[in-house]
Amino acid sequence: MIDFIYRLGIESWQITLILSPSLLLGLLLAGLLHLLLPKNFIQRHLSGSGLGQVVKATVLGVPMPLCSCGVIPTALGLRRDGASKGAATSFLISTPQTGMDSILVSAGFLGWPFAIFKVIVAFFTGIFGGLAVNILDTTDNRKEKEISPSNHKDSGGSALKRLWDYAVWELLAAIAGWLIVGIIISAFISVLIPPGYLTQQPWAQGIIGMLFMLAISLPLYVCTTGSVPIAASLIAAGLPLGSALVFLIAGPATNVTTVGAIYRSLGMRVLLIYQGTVIIFSLLAGLFFESLLVGFSAPEMHAHHESASWISLGSAFIFLLLLAYVYLASYFLKEKSSSLPAKSGFILLKVSGMSCAHGVANAK
Repeated sequence: MIDFIYRLGIESWQITLILSPSLLLGLLLAGLLHLLLPKNFIQRHLSGSGLGQVVKATVLGVPMPLCSCGVIPTALGLRRDGASKGAATSFLISTPQTGMDSILVSAGFLGWPFAIFKVIVAFFTGIFGGLAVNILDTTDNRKEKEISPSNHKDSGGSALKRLWDYAVWELLAAIAGWLIVGIIISAFISVLIPPGYLTQQPWAQGIIGMLFMLAISLPLYVCTTGSVPIAASLIAAGLPLGSALVFLIAGPATNVTTVGAIYRSLGMRVLLIYQGTVIIFSLLAGLFFESLLVGFSAPEMHAHHESASWISLGSAFIFLLLLAYVYLASYFLKEKSSSLPAKSGFILLKVSGMSCAHGVANAK
């Protein structure tokens, strides 16, 4: 038991070393992009219907570092502000599959060919889904007004403060829990499943393996960035790259929460197009990737005998400090809100089920 815990800790640390530099760089680039883009830039460029708006929505969505929890209100806010259903759907499909942080983390774990291919798939998946909605659903049902966008209020202050607030509270806090889960799950996989084991299992190979990963991915919420180390561990255990790609596309793109929100706000027809697009393109991408890059192998993830660079070590410590800061700050915010006196002019509302640190930090 002690040996198992030790190995689990070693694997978790190794994964953190690989994850941290790319993640921190991605958060920095995303924060800079947020500062440089004019206010309401996205809304202004997605109004109207047609191919141009669909392409713009996809181009803007691919680098945006939003997981499913953030993309739903953002996309519905775009729709309410005049974007077509097709543009909103393109944004919904392409955005959670990628993001600057996810792209860099994917390259660090799985190599640049894999990361670039995933971006290309997200781009074409978004365009196809948006065009399909524009063609097949011409209704103008505006139920989405029931769900208002949760746009973050600009915190003001210096550029450095706004960069910190966005990178740490808007992005890292929203995915912190899933990053921890992803690291732990990938460590468990690395310890429990010997390298190459899955290559001996018929159910893990070919189209059967892809369908199996699809069945797991569709109902679950999988963070875009946090899913990468899980996929890397599965690949190290022998899962084919195509099946891992299906997991990385379908997992972040759809889950039970996303399905319910799209159905309620955009209708059943859009939901069917959305789900069908994700399913078809994830399977096609997996099959095509395996045939295109025969012999390609992801970089070795577990180099225990190589000393970590100072960049990896420094990034890992910064990453862990930021995680500790996010959770401690959220905890004290909860404690402070629960101890507010019932004075005149104060209304105390208890919101159950709020586990997202970002939501807690902004519920003030």
